[in-house]
Formats: sequence, structure tokens, C-alpha cells
Amino acid sequence: MIQGIDYAAIAPPLILAVAAIGLLLADAFDAPRRVLGLVSGGSLAVALLAVVALAAGDRRATFCLPDGLRAGGPRSCSYVADDFTLLFQGLVLAAAVVVVLLSLQEITDSKIPAGEYHSLLLAAVIGALSLVAARDLILLVVALETLSLPVFALVGLRRYDGAASEAALKLFLVSVVSAAVMLFGISLVYGATGAMHLDRIAPALDKLPDDLDPVAAVGVVLVLAGFAFKVAAVPFHFWAPDVYQGAPLPVAAFLSVVSKAAGFAGLAIVLALGFPAYAHVWGPLVAVLAAITMTLGNLLALRQRTAIRLLAWSSVAQSGYMLAPLSVGTHRLPEAVAATTAYVALYAVMNLGAFAVVTGFRNRAPGGDERAAIWDTLDDYRGLARRSPAVAAALAFFLICLAGLPPGVMGLFAKVVVFRAAVAGDVTWLAVVMAVNTVIGLYYYLAWAARLFTPSPGPSYDAAPGLPVRAAIAATAAGAAVLSVAPQIVLQTVSQVS
Repeated sequence: MIQGIDYAAIAPPLILAVAAIGLLLADAFDAPRRVLGLVSGGSLAVALLAVVALAAGDRRATFCLPDGLRAGGPRSCSYVADDFTLLFQGLVLAAAVVVVLLSLQEITDSKIPAGEYHSLLLAAVIGALSLVAARDLILLVVALETLSLPVFALVGLRRYDGAASEAALKLFLVSVVSAAVMLFGISLVYGATGAMHLDRIAPALDKLPDDLDPVAAVGVVLVLAGFAFKVAAVPFHFWAPDVYQGAPLPVAAFLSVVSKAAGFAGLAIVLALGFPAYAHVWGPLVAVLAAITMTLGNLLALRQRTAIRLLAWSSVAQSGYMLAPLSVGTHRLPEAVAATTAYVALYAVMNLGAFAVVTGFRNRAPGGDERAAIWDTLDDYRGLARRSPAVAAALAFFLICLAGLPPGVMGLFAKVVVFRAAVAGDVTWLAVVMAVNTVIGLYYYLAWAARLFTPSPGPSYDAAPGLPVRAAIAATAAGAAVLSVAPQIVLQTVSQVS
């Protein structure tokens, strides 16, 4: 039997797959770096247009079981392009375009092979696009590995940099362990239910015999643990600071935003569509993970003296906020998924902007790439407002957004949304922990922002980043400004698709 494939549904990842192969071939014929960067960014833009076109139509699905017809119900499909999928695919592709802009100068400064870099980046984006569309556990695992494997190489692509090689090895080892844990969990769920598609797992778990209940419960917990690694939740977080510091900054931005967004989308899909019957198992566990993650991330961020490690620990803390709504279990679960989705979307804009400024600042440090590390401390940002007012204003605005203070209303809105979801889901103690952690986060964000406007004791230099980085900063700043004026745009959008 030959199965039909809906090529329109899989158009976004298919476009990037063709572009990734084309980049490798072009690099083999010594195509200029600018051309490779243009092809990479252009393919992402075309894939984004394909997502917009799909959003204008009806729900599409492909790779469906031929015997999946049920009484009055749809077929079980592995790949589904519904509103939720398209929202996250659009978010991933838009963020990836910004990462490409940040990468152009980094590739030149660090002498990274451009063809390999862009091809690997597109391959990782393909994994992210497939992950948010997956509706069976096999495709989820394949997509996760397609997202993870290219990132190992991207982190270590500065071949003569010991820190990059160490970071790549740490990420690889932790990822292998987490993948093994997730696969074992999936095997237990399959053994208990006899199904791989989420829409078949859910009713099977709801009617599971009592003797198989412990097996399924362990499987659900292990699957959750696998996703906890991808989103850098405690105790699977310890790779993040070293990897962020050792990787090229655009790759760190990719991990912090694109990889995290895809991970949370996959987690929400699995919990809401596959495991609602075991919400009494994963709900309290997610609540504990959220509380520990945000607390540990914020406390360790207080101690950081370098920009990239502060952003790394801040990213860990932000994962705790994103997990919090999902702790409600089946009680108001659609609203909880919408809250997490809204926070992920708002966080992506804020964090990408902060990484864009840090990338531009490091690229313009005196002495070039060899001395960039000594210009990465928070004190090096003193006087930035005098040397480059626009860059300093943008960074201050992003930090205020992350802190959740006016005029960065989008950050405040994001925290209110997840706080309200936790309270509505009767997880009041977690809402209290979130409030305390928000106050802790205010200190280190504002302390960094204040340094921008204090006199610099060191030499003065031109801190204006290059044109691609300026474009990335402008795009993220414009997005943050719009969403701070009208943050309800995000909530209305995610409410319609969740």
C-alpha cells in the first residue's frame, strides 16, 4: 500500500531541507559567505510565508493511519498542521531569521565554515518545526534528535576553541542520557497502551487496568524528564551555563529561544493530548520542577558577573515560569497551555533582543574575537549609553521587559498571565513562589541596566554593532515596543489556537 503525503502540510520543513542540501553544495563550490547567509535567511523567510499561507486555510494532516477511522472521529495522524502548530512554527522561523542575522558577523570573526554552519542551523530548525507538529511519540523523538544533533556540531564548530569543544561534549552527554530516559519512558507507555499516537494513548490511559497503572505512571514521568532537559529545567539544567558561554553567541541565542520554544510546544502537546488521564501524576511534579527551576535560576543569576552566564541562568529561571501554568493538571488545562504559549512568545522577543545586543557588543570589543571574553563582564557595559545611546536604550528596554516593569509592559503581562493561570488552577503556593522570584529577578536585571548609564572607568570605544546585528536589534526592539503597547495581541492569538 502506498500512503499519500500532503506536501502542503509539510512545506515549511521541506523548504528548509532543500535549502540545507543546497547550502552544502554551494559551499563545496566556494560560494561567498554573503550568498550562503542570504540563501539561509531567504529560505527561512520563504518557509515563514508558507506557514502564513497554511494559517489562512483549514487544518491539514498527513502520515495518517489507514485504519484510524473511528465512529465520527478523525484519523490518527503523525504530522498535524493545526493553528497551534502554525503559531509555534511561525515563532520558530521568525526567531531563526534573527539568529541568522546575528550569525553573519560571528561566522567571519570566528572563522567558522559558513556552509556547514548554515546547513546545520537549518537542520536544527527542521527538527523544531517537526517537533511542534508531531502527534505521535516516534515522530516526537525523531524531531527532538533532529533538533539536538545539529546543535552539538554548531556549539563545537569553532574547532580550535577548547571552551567550545568542552561545551559541545557536555551538551552531547547530557542529551544522550535524556534521550535514553525518554525512550525508556516511551517504551513503558507503549507497553501499557499498545499505541504511539497521542489521540490513541489518551483513551487507552483513561481505561488502563490497575495492574498496568504503575508502569504507565513511570513511563509518563520519564517522558517528562526527557523534555525537562530540552527546556533546561532543574535538575537537567546544569549544561546550560557552560554551553551558553562556550558556544558562539548566536547558537546560545538559538538554544535559549528556538530550542526552548520547540521543547515547550512538544511538552504541552504530550501532556494535553496524550497524558491528561495522568494529570494527577505529572501535575504536582511539574509544579515542583517549576518552583525549583525558577528559584535556583534566579538565585544563581544574582551571583553572575558576566553577561552571557547571567542570561544563561536567567533562561533557566524563565523556564520555571513557563512550566508553572502546566502544573494545573487537567483543571483548566486549555487556559494553562495558552498561558505557557503566550509566555514563550513574549519571552522569545525579549531574550532574542538581549542576545542581539550582547552579540553586537562583543563583536565590537577591542582586540577582536581573541579578547572578546574579557569584555563580557557586566562592568564592561558601564558607560554604554554614552558610547552608543541607541544600543544602550535597546538593552535597557529588553532588561526592563524581562524584569516585568513598565514601560516593558509585555514582560509584566507575561508574568501576570502565568500567575493568573496558576491561581485559577488552584496551585496557589506556586503563585506565591513566582511572586517572590519575580522580586529576586528585578535586582539583577535592574543592576545590569543601571550599569549602562554609569560612567565607565576604562577606555572609550565605538560600541556600534554591524548592520546585520543592528537589523536584529531593531526588529526585536520594534516587536517588544508593539507588544508592550498592545500585549493582548499575543493572548488573543494563543487563546484562539489553544
